[in-house]
Amino acid sequence: MSYVNHVTRQVAIKIVYYGPGLSGKTTNLRFIYFKLDPSSRGDLVCLETDTERTYFFDLLPIRAGLIGDFRVHFQLMTVPGQIFYEASRKNVLRGADGIVFVADSQIPLLDANLESFDNLRRNLLSLDIDINAVPLVFQYNKRDLDNLIPVETFNQLLNPQSRPYVEASAINGVGVFETLREVAKMTVPAVKEQVLEGQDHEEHELAGGESVQEAVAEAPRREEEVEFVRSEEEADTHMRKMKLRTIEEVERELERLSQEFLDKAKKTKSP
Repeated sequence: MSYVNHVTRQVAIKIVYYGPGLSGKTTNLRFIYFKLDPSSRGDLVCLETDTERTYFFDLLPIRAGLIGDFRVHFQLMTVPGQIFYEASRKNVLRGADGIVFVADSQIPLLDANLESFDNLRRNLLSLDIDINAVPLVFQYNKRDLDNLIPVETFNQLLNPQSRPYVEASAINGVGVFETLREVAKMTVPAVKEQVLEGQDHEEHELAGGESVQEAVAEAPRREEEVEFVRSEEEADTHMRKMKLRTIEEVERELERLSQEFLDKAKKTKSP
């Protein structure tokens, strides 16, 4: 259920990125963050362990236009992939308006994907939420690598209901915004209906001169207009440093970033 503040006229749509450890959830948020124009995004909050695996969640509010006279924010969060952070995953799922399941396409990790998806289903049930009733988009990530699980296999095992899916290479930015647009298309209409039905249904008119009922009826068409302002120069500069193709290169890059962080911490502590 989205958060609606009738005093400040703001709506927060919560999207949770779920999946096994190191499948690319945080990579998605980082790419989105560096690709968006700074004026259209908030701070990216990362709580991580020394090995760069997400410890709790990432939070990225994105301003995304208006619903009636309410300003819309998308809150993008990831859950920790490790199984021993069960309570944290469940808490992040609470109140989600939509879910992106990020699957790792490498064949040796098929069981990890299935286990994580079953864990998602069970956590939703514990929150009295039917997974079949939640806006859900699948992202089949790491399609740039070798030894891949076929898309047909993913759809048979994870997605028999033919939910939207995107083939992606998040570390290269491929399929990242396509995934975000798909989940936005699924969540915005329901949120519009919730917001507009909360207003006076009798004679209330929106700024454009249309009734609440008309605005709700047209929501599925209008949500396709949701866009995210992107900063090409800033993103291209950042992503040139992050275009990695193999697991070994990823591990080396993470080790380098971790060492940079430790060096900076030492300099800060020194008198």
